[in-house]
Amino acid sequence: MIRIAIQAKGRLNEESSELLKEAGLSVDESKRKLLAKCGEFPLEVLYLRDDDIPGAVAMGVADIGIVGLNEVAEKRESVEVIHRLGFGRCRISLAIPKGEEYNGPSFFQGKRVATSYPSILENYFNDAGVKAVIHKIAGSVEVAPSVGMADAIFDIVSSGGTLVVNGLKEVERVFESEAVLISGKDLGTQKMMIVNQLVSRFEAVERSRGMKYLLINLPQSKVEEAARITPGLRSPTILPLAQSGWCSMHVVVEERDLWAKLESLKQLGAEGILVLSLDKILP
Repeated sequence: MIRIAIQAKGRLNEESSELLKEAGLSVDESKRKLLAKCGEFPLEVLYLRDDDIPGAVAMGVADIGIVGLNEVAEKRESVEVIHRLGFGRCRISLAIPKGEEYNGPSFFQGKRVATSYPSILENYFNDAGVKAVIHKIAGSVEVAPSVGMADAIFDIVSSGGTLVVNGLKEVERVFESEAVLISGKDLGTQKMMIVNQLVSRFEAVERSRGMKYLLINLPQSKVEEAARITPGLRSPTILPLAQSGWCSMHVVVEERDLWAKLESLKQLGAEGILVLSLDKILP
């Protein structure tokens, strides 16, 4: 049995829960408390605040956890990033009042900067040779300049809309973050076997994202040309049809290329094309 810590609520909760569900790890939401079990897999789910997850994993309260890379960098706990999950992408940036003229990191020399991420900001300022006053606050960082609490802020940015609303402009992108799977040190052989199985399930879900499954009827004489258009993961599956001279081709393609490939296939004489969604792709 292993225990995974995920965010109890907030930015990563829904996507973490959905990933577990897609990986076949269902948790009864109606019975969800601090700790919940997955009946069909040796896994417990521990619900915590995001900034508590690195510490919980480092202490062994949880074996693994899903958390933003920004929290890992900020807390500096003894954990390992074992898998990048690709969702929850954001950045932590420096922002200043939009009326201020910005001339580079030296702008912050002697300035007061409000943030919930003082460790990451301190590293950045040290590398840039900037001496600034870092003011740590929790929540509502973006209002600090307007109320006279700070000259600038260092905070999470997704779309940038919150900055605009508060009369700020983004001037330096300092840290790129996404959801990651972290583990503690020395989990032991048995637990690592379970963790590897879990990561394998996550990867199967991730491979299917942005992919479509095509079933295509086309003349047998056009198979080689069609295979050049849609080579598939390794090569297309070709099955004969009852009608002489025709076959069915089954292939996986990336959704971003879907329409261009469909048009090329139709020009070859393909017909009866079915486009299906994919749930999992195993290597």
